[in-house]
Amino acid sequence: MPLNKIKHTITEIDGVRCSVVELCVSEERVAFIKTLLEHNKFDVKVAEIRKADEPKTFMVGVTDIKFNILFSVYDRSLRSLDNYKITPAFWLQQTTIFDPRYWLMRKRIKKTA
Repeated sequence: MPLNKIKHTITEIDGVRCSVVELCVSEERVAFIKTLLEHNKFDVKVAEIRKADEPKTFMVGVTDIKFNILFSVYDRSLRSLDNYKITPAFWLQQTTIFDPRYWLMRKRIKKTA
């Protein structure tokens, strides 16, 4: 789920009700999200989404149905493996720098583009 959508979705994965973190993501993104959320002590569930003639995509969820990724990222309640607070740019894998000054991040992206 991108950080610009506020809708909170709950679905069932492997017979357990889960709060959906992201839909239609690649295996690399699943590995990143799963590692990060398990480090923050969430029970992560992953389900494969099967669509005809498309590459494999996955749905990632956590068993805590009150969990909302939008609030967790912007509230800065998630921690990285190095114990830094997760920023939106880090969550979206745009950077590995933990700088909370998001306006500087936009300038860095424009310079490199």
